[in-house]
Amino acid sequence: MELILKQDVQNLGFKDDVVSVKPGYGRNFLIPQGFAILATPSAKKVLAENLKQKAHKEAKIVADAKAIGEALKALDIKITAKAGGEKLFGSVTNADIAEILEKNGQSIDKKFITSGIVKRTGKYTASVRLHRDVIVELAYEIIAEQA
Repeated sequence: MELILKQDVQNLGFKDDVVSVKPGYGRNFLIPQGFAILATPSAKKVLAENLKQKAHKEAKIVADAKAIGEALKALDIKITAKAGGEKLFGSVTNADIAEILEKNGQSIDKKFITSGIVKRTGKYTASVRLHRDVIVELAYEIIAEQA
């Protein structure tokens, strides 16, 4: 079953992609939730016309995302957390990284950050998806909080 995505769907595709999915997934989840529409010939023509019009705007958005990416690479991020030796009491997640970035003036939603759950001190990297074409590797360090 071919569908046109109306918004980004994790592990499936981005907005305005034409994807092929199993009929039950499309009929019972994607279409009722408003995530996708059927890819009929007329819908594909409308999509092609919309993509042509968006191409110019998209170039500016990608340039802005690359500028933000360069700013993120320049940041030196150190996250302090309570720890016993090298092991943390708790963990550091995407939400914590998003909070630190917010304090540094970069507002990025936690769902666009992929780092996993970190439970030890040390240096790590996280992927930040700023645009479908711009993914930045963000280096950060977790250090133990001093008593």
